[in-house]
Amino acid sequence: MHTQNTRSAAPRRRLLVAVVAAAAAVLLVVAFAVALSQRTETDAAPSPSPTAHGYERPADWSPHRPAVHLTPAENWMNDPQKPFLLDGVWHYYYLYNADYPDGNGTAWYHATSTDLVNWSDEGVAIDKYTNGLGDIWTGTAVVDEKNTAGFGEGAVIALVTQQVDGVQRQSLFVSRDGGYRFESFEGNPVMDNPGVADWRDPRVFWDDAAGHWVMALAEHDRIGFYTSPNLRDWTYTSDFATTGLGVLECPDLFPMAVDGDPDQVRWVLVAGANGAAEGKTTGTAYWVGEWDGERFTADGTGHQWMDHGPDYYAAVTWDDPRLDETERLASRYGIGWMNNWAYAGKFPTEDWHGGSDSLVRTITLRDDDGRATLHSSPAPELDAVAGDPESLDDARLADGETVDVTVPASGAYRLRLDAASPAGELRVKVLTGDGSFATVGYDFEARSVFVARDADAVAGTMPDAYREVRTAAVEPVDGRITLDIVVDAASIEVFAGDGRAALTMATFGTAGARGLQLEGAREAVAVTGASLTPLRVAPVERDASRG
Repeated sequence: MHTQNTRSAAPRRRLLVAVVAAAAAVLLVVAFAVALSQRTETDAAPSPSPTAHGYERPADWSPHRPAVHLTPAENWMNDPQKPFLLDGVWHYYYLYNADYPDGNGTAWYHATSTDLVNWSDEGVAIDKYTNGLGDIWTGTAVVDEKNTAGFGEGAVIALVTQQVDGVQRQSLFVSRDGGYRFESFEGNPVMDNPGVADWRDPRVFWDDAAGHWVMALAEHDRIGFYTSPNLRDWTYTSDFATTGLGVLECPDLFPMAVDGDPDQVRWVLVAGANGAAEGKTTGTAYWVGEWDGERFTADGTGHQWMDHGPDYYAAVTWDDPRLDETERLASRYGIGWMNNWAYAGKFPTEDWHGGSDSLVRTITLRDDDGRATLHSSPAPELDAVAGDPESLDDARLADGETVDVTVPASGAYRLRLDAASPAGELRVKVLTGDGSFATVGYDFEARSVFVARDADAVAGTMPDAYREVRTAAVEPVDGRITLDIVVDAASIEVFAGDGRAALTMATFGTAGARGLQLEGAREAVAVTGASLTPLRVAPVERDASRG
């Protein structure tokens, strides 16, 4: 289990509470035909049915159990592990502590899926404290198709960090049943600690061009690179050092084609990092550059952030091996841990702890004004639980004017819209009960998208870091900004500017009906092309014997 010391220096701003429009505002409603507001029976557009099949939350669920995000049945979860595909099934793992809060240490917990939305609980795959080297931390599981490690073609090999007595080492575990259960290699550790405190989270992949395995390892303020012919014997080749980002964790390294062009392939190095020096929180930083089989060289444009919200950490990415090479270079999947070590154990959940995973995302690399930049959007697989989108009438919201939108009983939905204003601000308030709310917004004067939960139901009991407003600079296109917002029972994920910036935020409300409200601020804001798509509940399929 990894810890970070985070203290954000970002300024905090309290968002205005929605006000009831006065007579002048009512005239504006008429003038601009704001049909989204509380309408009469003759002009009201249909709302998504809250009673349609699959949209009701199970009666025995706690109020914070998400409808479409992966969570354990009980106990504690944190870091995601990179999935692999075997015989049409995705195998995914996350760190899991069955002894929380009284006992320490994590194991690898296993879940499977054929569509990356509906999951089956497979139980613990790698037990903690069984080989004398400690518990099981982050690592990588790979399918050894060429039998390079000598355990048989198709054996699943996991390289993971173990820690005992404060010493971190890398160990190898073998699965001969397709990744369901692993056993410790008798030669562990395969990499002994060279005498450093932070030496963890091996990210492993087969470099076809170089003809060997590559490992990226987090080593305090740098990422070390190692190569191996067989997954057992590793040789150090180089490192990539950083400044001002704290202790790095959970690295990743992969190629991507800029704008999908196979003649413009770059390499992306990712790491969990601390953005306090930049007024941010912990998150996922990345660099774009070149890889020669042994060394990564950044292109000199500096690091960027995969997500600008407070709760997207320990992210992993992967491609789909069923696609051809060009398609695999054009896009990847990604998933992150939706929590933050500044308040990781303080979420108001009772039946499980540690938050949840983000949605699976589609990651692409695009040329943004001469700089290669990762873009994120909900993976199209989310459509598997999506109902019919309801179009919302165009609106023009004056300062302080609000509009209410009906949301499904599942508590999960996707809101997409375009907005324009000379210098106004659009606020999308996710109402969480008893007057509490979280906010997604775009400030046209500052040219930035933001998320805030300083007015949600638990903000007053949480550390200061929880209440900080998080922002990302996103330029409008032709004066307009697009927002794609996915809301679940305890989270909001925002994708702004066609994926140019993502902001992920856990947020909590009270039990009972939720709501959604649009509000204009300062100058009038025009909202067009809005639609709301209800999301069906996707319960994790669990073996009753596991709870």
